[in-house]
Amino acid sequence: MDDGAELFTIGQLARLTGLRARTIRFWSDGGAVPPTTRSAGGYRLYDAAAVARLDLVRTLRDLGLGLDEVHRVLDRQVDLADVAAVHVRALDAEMRALRLRRAVLNAVVQRRGTTEGMALMHRLATLSARERQRIIDDFIGGVFADVRSEDAAIVAEWMRELPDDPSPEQVDAWVELAELVADEDFGRKLRHVVLHGGGSERLEFGLAIRPVVLEHAGGAVEEGIAADSVLGRVVLDRIVPTDAPSSDLVAWLEVVVDARIERYWQLLSLVNGRVPGPPTVPAFQWLLAALRAHRAG
Repeated sequence: MDDGAELFTIGQLARLTGLRARTIRFWSDGGAVPPTTRSAGGYRLYDAAAVARLDLVRTLRDLGLGLDEVHRVLDRQVDLADVAAVHVRALDAEMRALRLRRAVLNAVVQRRGTTEGMALMHRLATLSARERQRIIDDFIGGVFADVRSEDAAIVAEWMRELPDDPSPEQVDAWVELAELVADEDFGRKLRHVVLHGGGSERLEFGLAIRPVVLEHAGGAVEEGIAADSVLGRVVLDRIVPTDAPSSDLVAWLEVVVDARIERYWQLLSLVNGRVPGPPTVPAFQWLLAALRAHRAG
């Protein structure tokens, strides 16, 4: 080949690009940057197009692409944008894990020498930040899979990561949340709630009577009034009229009344910087027991 185009040896390319000669040789041997021609003595020579290709290979490698991916991009077997999107997602996951690790370590520093700090270290020693993030990501994928609800999607995203500079309380809540969602039975229960606990008249009715339940059933819990007692019936009648159908309400309560689910919502509030509401499960458990005792059938 002798058309007047400037050609470069591997040594010249190394000086021109700042890359090591052995790196260029390795990429060339692998076919990523094949030589343009060879000299009479058998040395590999590269033209300006090869130099540009070499620069692209370096850029793709700096972005984290493996050589196989680089080959597919250069040969246009895959679209660079698609490959880049995959790596963006991987980097996002890495950044979430690093932010969590930083937050946890900072929380431990703030609690240096305290019992809480030692307890937190012990809990974290059994599971890495990356593993906790994977548990939560898997949980979201399992519980909210195929759920056609914008509210559910928002709730799912609330779980994925801590804020950039979380408080020790937010870190504690996130760690506890990761432990909670690692329970497969809890995951199945919450998915059942997501799929069957809302979007119906019984849910609207249950939410509508929430203040009344907390006032009367909550008061009964505090006073030690048994749900199946005569006085329990009196309290029940104040919450649910005697002529109101109760089967749908009972069915809804059986789905949603679970202390673990309430704790899940409390932890989500804490992780997202909100003050969780007071516990409501004891009052609703009392209502469910009263309905079963006095309105069965």
